[in-house]
Amino acid sequence: MPIMLMKEVFVLFDKLEIFKKRYDELNEQLYDPNIVSDQDQYKSIMIEQKNLSPIVEKYDEYKKYKTNLEEAKQLLNESGHDKEFREMIEAEIEESRENIDRASDELKILLLPQDPNDDRNVIVEIRGGAGGEEAALFSGVLFRMYSMYAEMKGFKTEIINANETELGGYKEISFMIKGKGAYSRFKYESGVHRVQRVPETEAQGRIHTSTVTVAVLPEAEDVEIEVNPADLQIDTFRASGAGGQHINKTESAIRITHLPTGLVVECQDERSQYKNKDKAMKVLKSRLLEAKTREQNDAMAEERRTQVGTGDRSERIRTYNYPQGRMTDHRIGLTLYKLESILNGNFDEVIDALITADRAAKLQKSIDGEN
Repeated sequence: MPIMLMKEVFVLFDKLEIFKKRYDELNEQLYDPNIVSDQDQYKSIMIEQKNLSPIVEKYDEYKKYKTNLEEAKQLLNESGHDKEFREMIEAEIEESRENIDRASDELKILLLPQDPNDDRNVIVEIRGGAGGEEAALFSGVLFRMYSMYAEMKGFKTEIINANETELGGYKEISFMIKGKGAYSRFKYESGVHRVQRVPETEAQGRIHTSTVTVAVLPEAEDVEIEVNPADLQIDTFRASGAGGQHINKTESAIRITHLPTGLVVECQDERSQYKNKDKAMKVLKSRLLEAKTREQNDAMAEERRTQVGTGDRSERIRTYNYPQGRMTDHRIGLTLYKLESILNGNFDEVIDALITADRAAKLQKSIDGEN
């Protein structure tokens, strides 16, 4: 076995033994009456145990395959076996080795640092870029795609704010996707999305290129972002629809300006001023959390280079080409000729490929760092 590979295996085993020991300690603590009576501590231990469980279970599986391999090798070295029996043992040895390799690869992925935001709800903001009305129309296409995909995954979508055009597109639209694991599926969507098609507003049949910007924010928890009420300017106004037509006679729409940063958030989807304010505050806190996270990531430039585009709004990440029925994700070189299906929400193949590429990049960085 090469020296580097041996070192990698030893480091892996050191980590796994630590996790196994900790998992056993947690199991014992769950039967401690003092801990059971303390709901906060009990809940904390349960969460930690749940997070460790897949690692420990896979480690036990790995050790079982190792034991099977050693027993089969020992049996093969014993004399007195006929040819058919030896062939059966050799086949078992080969199968055990394949299982060991597979379990080892799965363990490496399980040991990668988890994104603490993965289980959170997300706030998605879509804005038309270059292309005017055509960009606004494609903003509507992306909103429909994300909404259909969210429904397929069992998530709930709630519109926060929408600036609709007369042709049915959106100059901008923001919405929340609620459900455990929502951020883990949508976080790779931040960036510039480019569309190439004959615009609905173009009668001469020429292909135009337009762009739409997408931002995906994990919903911030109150304990993470504290907002001083004195830093807020809150204005109310009447909600309006496409073309400036008022759809609400009362001033239920809310505009919140965060004075220290200049961030402005609007919400007019709800008829209740209170509900609009609550949604607007969620968006504001999520944007402040994003800014805080971006500062931390900029301080860790190397870590940013190992990620598959999870936050840079200026990065052109994808092209949707209607004449060719093609979608290309430029970050990982993925091209699929099933554009209509993708735009109808059948998006798992794209997301799964991005997750796999991101894990591979982080795993390689982890291995390089240990060697």
